Formats: sequence, structure tokens, C-alpha cells
Amino acid sequence: MFIHSSLPLFGQELIPEQEWDQFMSILRQPLPSTFRITGTRHVATAVRECLQQTFFLELSKALQGAGGQGEELAPPTPLPWYPDQLAWYVPLSKAFIRKSPDVSKFHRFLVDESDQGNISRQEAVSMIPPLVLDVLPHHKVLDMCAAPGSKTAQLIEMIHANDERTPSPLPSGVVVANDADNKRCYMLVHQAKRLKSPCFMVTNHDASVFPVLYHHDEHDVRCPLYYDRVLCDVPCSGDGTLRKNPTIWRSWNPALGAGLHRLQLRILNRGLELLQPGGRLVYSTCSLNPVENEAVLATILQLCRGVSLVISSPIFLSLLSLSHFPSLCHVFHFYPSFVSLCFFSFLLAFSPFLLFPSFYIHL
Repeated sequence: MFIHSSLPLFGQELIPEQEWDQFMSILRQPLPSTFRITGTRHVATAVRECLQQTFFLELSKALQGAGGQGEELAPPTPLPWYPDQLAWYVPLSKAFIRKSPDVSKFHRFLVDESDQGNISRQEAVSMIPPLVLDVLPHHKVLDMCAAPGSKTAQLIEMIHANDERTPSPLPSGVVVANDADNKRCYMLVHQAKRLKSPCFMVTNHDASVFPVLYHHDEHDVRCPLYYDRVLCDVPCSGDGTLRKNPTIWRSWNPALGAGLHRLQLRILNRGLELLQPGGRLVYSTCSLNPVENEAVLATILQLCRGVSLVISSPIFLSLLSLSHFPSLCHVFHFYPSFVSLCFFSFLLAFSPFLLFPSFYIHL
């Protein structure tokens, strides 16, 4: 992928000019390791204390003597926006953790606890959509594009959040995890079975035409199943995963995002059709491209009545303190001019009006 600092991404101005060099420098660094402690387990506190009192202390000592290996060897720290210090950031690459003898004991602990379902090795950005979704134990949840399943596992944990505090053996909620790829569905099952939850099912279907499922209510009446929470983590170009997938540097081109725009729009639209009135849907991608993000939301907000953009979640408001794109803070109108957008849309073959709805969405 060719990127020139004086013309970032066709003049979209997603990154402020003064931050461009820092942004490019970060993209070239190895992705650090993050993991999450399964908060619904009664051993969650014990696992966290074991990590803090034993492994993190030993790890910090080992890293002090390993400073000549070319990495930023800082101690592990909890992610400040994740509740109860159950998610941790280790500023070491996965390759370093696997290969370094100084951290081999810590690596074995992560592998063993992950196999038992007490720890999930998950990227920090992947933890955000389920948090914003704010799932409660009685909710019916649909994960439309669920594989490989790290976010699904997080949703299942939220369904079981009160298991240790209530006499009822099972929550009344359920997580329906869907994926269009049959092989990836097996990965999804493998990821979720560690949690041993009966409030979970896997479906293999095209998310854009996901069928209406039926269930029997408390009066044994057959009725359609609509969802309190829907997660649309849609297929995308993945250009936001440059640190994890270096091959994207060479394979990226502008047509990737444009080619997926209509599919993303159909999936989001179907998710809204399956949402209960008053429910919440979270749309997410692994892309930096506004064609896959703001353009999809702007089109849906223009076409669908009764849909509003909500940023009142306490988790979301706390995340606004992180670095973010200018388009998130002001309006969806972020291109320098309509003429430049028309040129960009001519190259990608989509309508510029997708990004210029008849009204502006102020955040």
C-alpha cells in the first residue's frame, strides 16, 4: 500500500497532519499482547491475583534483565477502560512471548488458563464492541458475523454475569452466533465451548438474509424471535489490522472497501430488521476506511426511520477520551469538497450521496 504523507488516503484527512508521523511509526511496530480474564467465573479474582502477585512480578524482574532484545520491556498494565481490571495489556509481541525463555513460564500459564476458559487472548480493540453493546443476563443477543468467536465469548460471559449472585441456575438470555462460512463456524464452536454455556447456539447462514427464528413464549405460543442486542461486526477490508497482518501493506487498494460497502449495508439493514423496538445494535469493522464506516451509517440513518445514533453508553463516553478520527467528533461531512469526493467516488464506483445525506448527524 502506497501512502504519501502529503496526501493521506486521497485527501480524506482522517489523521491530523501533526500526528501523521507518529501514526505511521506505530503502524510499523509489532502488535502488543492483550488478554481478558473471564469475569463470570468464580475463580476470576483468584486468577487476577495470581497474575498480579506471582507472574507479573516475576515477569517484570525477567524483563529488566532482557532489555537487550530490542523491545520496549515495560510491565503489564490493566486496560483502564475495561471493568474490574479484568483485561490486561502486555507491551510485548506474541512472537517475543512465545520465543523468549525469560517469559516462558508466563506463556505456559496463559496457554493453560486459556484452554480451561479462564482467560481469553483477545486484542484490545476487539473487546470494545461487546462492552458498548451493554448486554444484560435477560437479553436475547444476535452476533451476525461471529467467527472466530472472541467477541461471542465476551457476549456469553455477559449473559452469565449474575450467575454467582442469583439462585437461578441459568440466565434467561441467549446468544445466537452466526457466520456464513461453514469452516469458521467450527472455529466459533471451539472458542465458545470453553465457557460451557447452555445459553448459546451457532447458525451457519448469510447474515444479510438471516432468517427469522421462532420460539415458544411463557404461554407456549409460537412467536418470532427478535433481539434486544445485535452485533454487526461485518466483513471488511481489514486495513485497520496493519500491525497484525503486514501483508495488507502490499495488497491494499481503494477498491477493497468499496467492493464491500453494499454487503455491509445489507447486513446492517438486516440487523436492524431483527432488532426489538428500544434495542441496541453496534456496528463495527476492522477498517479505517470511511466508505466502510461513516458511509454505511449515514446511508442507514437516511433510509431507515426510527433509528438513532446513540453515544450515551458510559463505556462509549469513556472511550471518547482516546484518540479518534475528526469525523467522529463533528459530522459525517468530512471530505474537503464535494468535487474531490466525486472524483474519489468515480474511481470506486459508488454514489457520493452515500456520504452526503440530506441531513447531518451531529455527535
